[in-house]
Amino acid sequence: MKLLLLFSQQIGLLAFLGCLACSTSSSTSDATPLQQIDQVEAFSLLGTELRTIPDSEATFRKKDSLLAIARSNFDNSPSLEHAIWFGRRTAYLSHYQEAIDIFSQAMEKYPDSPELYRHRGHRYISIRKFDEAISDLQRAVTLAEGRPIEIEQDGLPNKLNIPLSSLQFNIWYHLALAQYLQADFAEAATSWEQCMKVSTNPDLLCATTDWLYMTYRRLGREAEAAQLLEGILPDMEIIENNAYHNRLLMYKGMKQPEDLLDFANPDAEERIKIVTQGYGVGNWFLYNGDQAKAFEIFKQVTQSGYWSAFGYIAAEAEVFHLQNHSIN
Repeated sequence: MKLLLLFSQQIGLLAFLGCLACSTSSSTSDATPLQQIDQVEAFSLLGTELRTIPDSEATFRKKDSLLAIARSNFDNSPSLEHAIWFGRRTAYLSHYQEAIDIFSQAMEKYPDSPELYRHRGHRYISIRKFDEAISDLQRAVTLAEGRPIEIEQDGLPNKLNIPLSSLQFNIWYHLALAQYLQADFAEAATSWEQCMKVSTNPDLLCATTDWLYMTYRRLGREAEAAQLLEGILPDMEIIENNAYHNRLLMYKGMKQPEDLLDFANPDAEERIKIVTQGYGVGNWFLYNGDQAKAFEIFKQVTQSGYWSAFGYIAAEAEVFHLQNHSIN
């Protein structure tokens, strides 16, 4: 159910974490004018500050009002569901450290919740703590074992407002991604293969196929990579993962690399897609022998500002490895 009640953003987020143990009432006297907080949330693999990502005023107000609702719900009833949404809504405003704190506190009351480990693992990826992410997501795999497929509601719905992913998909997807970002391609391949089993619609199939394809290519398993593309068609009904679909069509030779890159596009939504597509294009050049071109594209992606996007993190990891290690 969509709630339309709007609240003003309140300070003192951490004061509400104690609500997991007991419920307290909040006061509107703490309300401050709506404003976007500019603060350092993490450091990149290259050592640069990663600051809160600004939204448009309209987007910020919507996210902020939904966070206020989630905070109020949690304050009045600190259930597992309310704790999860409190953390998720906090993360949507780029406050990843605070979101991790919320999930961590919730684990003290709900230690066997795979959902909490799934979401905290995701946000550990956001702040570049891949070891911690892998640990959390492996724990989530164990805790979710034997449970039926459970669709996750979207905090930022797609254009049709149709939730596409499940708890099980998101656990395997984020685990595989964290392993991939550490260049542990063998482990990542195993996790992507598990993720394929729960990729139950064209959007999820495209996302998982893309990452598994890239992983196989990095492992030199070219025949298996090519086989993955057989089920990818240009007329697939894609709701939100168009960037992954475009990358796959490029791998099949149905699109050219330059078709996927327009870093000067002023539309914010399209530029985010280009960050995702850009990583795939750069990676394509990398394992096809043009390291200089790959490095150039990866650097362009890391100059986009969308540092929480998975394509950005992956490009950042490639720049780090290219500068400091040999690349397979």
